[in-house]
Amino acid sequence: MISKLGQVMLYVNNQDDAVVFWTEKVGFIIISEENTGQGMRWIEVAPTKETQTSIILHNKDFVAKMSPGLNLGTPSLMFFTENLESYYQELLSKGVKVGKIVNMPSGKVFNFADGEENYFAVMEKIE
Repeated sequence: MISKLGQVMLYVNNQDDAVVFWTEKVGFIIISEENTGQGMRWIEVAPTKETQTSIILHNKDFVAKMSPGLNLGTPSLMFFTENLESYYQELLSKGVKVGKIVNMPSGKVFNFADGEENYFAVMEKIE
């Protein structure tokens, strides 16, 4: 039986740029980084060390060569925040491309794009 979602694999064209985006713009931290020295490198990022699910940034070209049949598409990710308008303004101030805030039946939501034009969503969820 599966007990939780542990990691999401995100295949990117430029790992260094992706790390800068997720840490300096989105506000995540680096949890770990591994490098085999043979081209295989991955970086684990998450909002906090206590977060149960993290994102692993993989080199898309390297993974495509190692696993030619693997789907390297960007997963559709929904993040939660407690103060959507404040976070929206924070991303804007850091030059992140953001969509309009939309009122949905489940709450307010907006999307944002990384440097490779992959889009992700943020929803206000007060716990």
